[in-house]
Amino acid sequence: MIQIFTDGSCLGNPGPGGWAYIIQDGEQQAQGFGQSVDTTNNRMEMMAAIEALKALPAAQSVILHSDSQLLIKTMTLGWKRKKNQDLWAELDQLAAFHRITWQWVRGHNGHPENEACDSLAQRAAFLAASSRGA
Repeated sequence: MIQIFTDGSCLGNPGPGGWAYIIQDGEQQAQGFGQSVDTTNNRMEMMAAIEALKALPAAQSVILHSDSQLLIKTMTLGWKRKKNQDLWAELDQLAAFHRITWQWVRGHNGHPENEACDSLAQRAAFLAASSRGA
């Protein structure tokens, strides 16, 4: 079973932001991160999940961990999608390709992979801020 850990970060909301993921497949681990100059925290949380799922080479069974209740509860309980329709559509398309268990993890609570993703996402947000001169 592949484990994916994701996080998003935003300096201000909206503001410069970053996203990050860690993918664990047995003993192997991969990570990715990216940034956006003008975004929101929710968009970065969603982008982390999207980019992690895009990084998988084929259809997989996955447990995707996120500290975003919006992401997890929207995907599992059908919370209403008020904003970011473009990202929800992309996430739905990717989720249909994989077998995903959506797992909420309490953020900033000492969970090693969540803390690592948080650190990567924050660094990406700071890079976005410095690239726009903020």
